[in-house]
Amino acid sequence: MSALKAGDSFPEGVTFTYIAPSGDTDLTVCGLPIQYDASKEFANKKVVLVAVPGAFTPTCQQQHVPSYLAKLEEFKSKGVDQIVFIASNDAWVMAAWGKANGVKDESILFMSDADCKFSKTIGWTQGDRTKRYAIVIDHGKVTYAELDEVPKSIANTGAEGVLAKL
Repeated sequence: MSALKAGDSFPEGVTFTYIAPSGDTDLTVCGLPIQYDASKEFANKKVVLVAVPGAFTPTCQQQHVPSYLAKLEEFKSKGVDQIVFIASNDAWVMAAWGKANGVKDESILFMSDADCKFSKTIGWTQGDRTKRYAIVIDHGKVTYAELDEVPKSIANTGAEGVLAKL
């Protein structure tokens, strides 16, 4: 498979792992990872999938996640059901990252793309990490798919860039 583009169907067989938010932001409280069938879930929702090189990394933590937290209501007003952040980190690190950012519900999920399995299928990796990209999936159809190739840039994948395309 090659890079996704607007008009493509979201591929079948895409899964991630995550720990469902419990409402508790205590970083020492850990749940167990479960599988998330993205292909099935994305078929019935409007979702913004955001890939980042790593949880807690400077650009991701200082710019990327805060941009989505600040604009969450705008996404909801444009019909977005869910925002999903993925990285190559394991599900426990991703869950801790969500908690560290005060996320208590499923409006924004933090998931593991273990070994960059999905990102590799679309060719959007850099070494053993995902590239920085955003894909909007509207009931199984890709309506937006862009990378940020410039280091530290979130022009195409940050909340403002994605909102401008909805």
